[in-house]
Order: sequence, then C-alpha cells, then structure tokens
Amino acid sequence: MNLSSLYTHFREKTYVVIYQTNTKAGRLFDLILLGVILVSVLLIMMETVSEFNLKYHSYLITLEWIITIFFTIEYLLRILSINKPIRYIFSFYGIIDLLAILPMFASLFFTGSNILTVIRALRLLRLFKILNNPQFTSQSLKLKRALLASRGKIVVFIYFVLISSIIIGSVMYLIEGKESGFTSIPISIYWTIVTLTTVGYGDISPQTPLGQFIASFNDFRLWDYCSSHRNCNF
Repeated sequence: MNLSSLYTHFREKTYVVIYQTNTKAGRLFDLILLGVILVSVLLIMMETVSEFNLKYHSYLITLEWIITIFFTIEYLLRILSINKPIRYIFSFYGIIDLLAILPMFASLFFTGSNILTVIRALRLLRLFKILNNPQFTSQSLKLKRALLASRGKIVVFIYFVLISSIIIGSVMYLIEGKESGFTSIPISIYWTIVTLTTVGYGDISPQTPLGQFIASFNDFRLWDYCSSHRNCNF
C-alpha cells in the first residue's frame, strides 16, 4: 500500500469517526469530545475563583494547554478529513471550534487574552449532534408538538407580562421617583419584571406605602393569571 492509499484510508477512517454520529466510533468520539468540553468549561469557571486559582494556577494552565492541543488536533483533523474544508471552516461550528483554540495561543503574545477561552462553552452546542439519533429525535418531536400546541397560550402569557410590566413600571416611576431608585421608566420596568418573576434582586425597592402595596399586589396578579389560565407551572 503506497502513501497515497494510506492517506486516503486515514482520511476515510477519520471522517467516519468525526462526522458520522450514527456509528459506534462516531458516538464514542462525540461523547469524549463533550466530556473534554465540559472539563474545559469547568476549569475556566474554577479559574475565576481567586482562592482556587491562586493555589492551583499552574495546574489549571497546564490542563488548559492540554485541552487546547486536543482541540487543535481535532480542528485540523476535521479540515483534513472532509472533502470541502472551506464549508466547515466558515460554518457556525467551524468558527466556534476555531475561536475555542485561538485565545490560548493569543495569550503567548497578549496578556490576559486566555480569559476568552470561555467561548468554549459554545461548543456544548455539539450536544445536539449526539442527540441526533432516533431515540432522542422522537422525544424532541414530542416536545416540539407540545410547544406548537401551546403556542397560543405562550404568546398570550408573554403579551400579558409585557403589558403589565410597562404599565406597572410607568406607575411605579411616577409614585416612587428617582429618590427611591426608580430613575427612569426602563429601570422601573426592569424592577417590575424581576418582581413578577419572583427573582427580586433587592437592588431597587419601593419606599412609599403605595409603592409597597403595588409591589405586594404585583406577584398576586401574576399568580392569579397563571392559575386561572393554567399557563404557569409554579
């Protein structure tokens, strides 16, 4: 077997492993790739914890480089094994794959650019490739049908929340004013949304008795709407 035949055989085998998720080797590769992506994202998250980063910084950087090299080899193999590499390079996943490896190499020349490796989290979208088989596709179709069947209720609910947020936010701006933190109507609408969704960050809160009454009434109205229309699950 000459070099040309070996190269062709290598390309074909690589293509099956990397691109054909319906094969055992392809599924295994995708699972390994997903695992490496998860580890990479976890490392980036832990690097933002100052105490952990201070203690294990050198280990984190070493692991980041190992993962970067793995992603680089994978990226090159994807280009090498496909018949039309330009199509992959300029595809959505191709651009994401490239952005996932560039920051670490850029950090050799520009300090701090390695923090951009957080872009690797976008590679988790490759999970949809793994789910692209009959047993998962049927479940996806059921979910799609359920969403389509409920689209009317969903639209009405979003419209209700939007209108309520605008009206209540405008009223709270007039009642509370800038001295209470309601510096503009958009800020007041922001407060309304986080209150309606029961998040309640507490960065803005009504100070007047009337404003506090409206704030208490706010959650009750959303709960009453959801209960009567069966649009919410809380």
